[in-house]
Amino acid sequence: MSTTARPPTTDVVLRITGMTKRFGATLALDGADLALRHGTVHALIGGNGCGKSTTIKVLAGVHRADAGRIEMAGSAWSAAEYDARAGRAAGLRFVHQDLGLFPELSIAENFALDAGYPRGLAGRVSWTALHRRVAGLLDNYEIGASPATPVAALRPAQRTLVAIARALQDQESDRHLVLVLDEPTATLPQHESRLLLDAVRRRADAGQTVLMVSHRMPEVLSVSDDFTVFRDGRTVASLVAARPTEAELVAHMTGSADAARAVVRPQPASGPAADAGRGDVVLDVAGLAGGPLRGVDLQVRRGEIVGLTGLVGSGRTSLLKTVFGEHAPAGGNVRIASDRPAGDAAASVPARIAGGVAYVPEDRGGEAAFADLTVRDNLSATVVGRYWRPWGMAVRRERADAGALIRSHAIKASSTEVPFAALSGGNQQKAVLARWLRREPALLLLDEPTQGVDVMSRADIYRIVRETAERGCAVLVASSDQLELCGLCDRVLVLRDGRVAAELSGAALTADRLTALTQSTETTAGPVPAPGDR
Repeated sequence: MSTTARPPTTDVVLRITGMTKRFGATLALDGADLALRHGTVHALIGGNGCGKSTTIKVLAGVHRADAGRIEMAGSAWSAAEYDARAGRAAGLRFVHQDLGLFPELSIAENFALDAGYPRGLAGRVSWTALHRRVAGLLDNYEIGASPATPVAALRPAQRTLVAIARALQDQESDRHLVLVLDEPTATLPQHESRLLLDAVRRRADAGQTVLMVSHRMPEVLSVSDDFTVFRDGRTVASLVAARPTEAELVAHMTGSADAARAVVRPQPASGPAADAGRGDVVLDVAGLAGGPLRGVDLQVRRGEIVGLTGLVGSGRTSLLKTVFGEHAPAGGNVRIASDRPAGDAAASVPARIAGGVAYVPEDRGGEAAFADLTVRDNLSATVVGRYWRPWGMAVRRERADAGALIRSHAIKASSTEVPFAALSGGNQQKAVLARWLRREPALLLLDEPTQGVDVMSRADIYRIVRETAERGCAVLVASSDQLELCGLCDRVLVLRDGRVAAELSGAALTADRLTALTQSTETTAGPVPAPGDR
């Protein structure tokens, strides 16, 4: 499947032709093409491992392509000639997933490290001029912080906005800059993502050119003018001034319209998983306090998928970590009913695990993965004792079990012995899930389970979670993706100021209603009725 409509040459500010890049035996890019029109937001999309990140790293000078040509700002380079300095001089600006900020320095100092310190009398740094300039940028990007605020004191969402504002701080004097955003909203809740995307759209309308890589398809569709789709290192679609549907884009990404219909949206819970809400209570939380939590009450039943949402700081992650035993509660009770003793409210992580609790954290790289170990090692981490023998590890059995998990969880890995870090983000997430689910937990805790995951892997994760619930596991999902929660969960709780402010289910469970309740200061106790029942 291939769709091509090349923009007129006079409109193009960045053109990549025939880009090829190998990593050993792996062909990451196979003659890929990309063209950006001036003053547009251009979405570069595709599944994990399709070549998007490699393209960005070639443009940033991190990797050197093996073949191809790059044209920008009236200059052209072969793959062998192009480097980071050439891209910077031509006007490329980057905001990567790793924001490149220095947490111990102030916002103003982080800006100055990129653009230089203004000088006053006798060559001294003019802190007044620096703070004045940065204050204006912070105001333009609606960042509620002072230039003197340390970056470490900011919320993750604010840090992302600061990184974007820093990258564009010289854009007012140069509209020919091309801003490259690599997953800019991956860690942002939806309302802050919307503010960011609105700012990006305003810049494009004023003449700024933006190349955006994102897995969040509704955001891509809401802000982009043009689309390039990669699959297996090749350009399979170039859509100019287009308004494609999500299903059409996914069809290009997968090469199959039938597959696109299956993965474009999670389907509302139905059948055994939905009916299981009448089962026994597995998780019973009463008056839970500690950190941002101010007295949370909730229950999750056997076979039920319950969602948690709320603004950054509302206590979503703290709640999961407290239930898992990672955070000690200041008050309240946590009761977990399973066929294994799970301990009291202040139980440790080992006690919770022994009691049938599994936890997949938001920070997969920092808290859930052993990046330097093999896929086999990572899949065995929660059950390593099964393979101990008086003479050593039963590696053959461990390898066979790991292979079975790779197949059953649709993990794309060439073998069980490849480094975990070599897997794409979606396949890493599926491996972390598989590691926990092999313990057959009574309670599964998921924090942002599809963050930074492509649509195909996301569909696999939804399938795995539903099948897990159908087998009787209770599932508690914290997510900032309202559409995900509506499609995956039986009911969703809205956290505000450390308490459950609302509960939605049935016809009342919509993305618009969740967004309204998340942003609202009005507290709604108990379930919210369906519109027709009011």
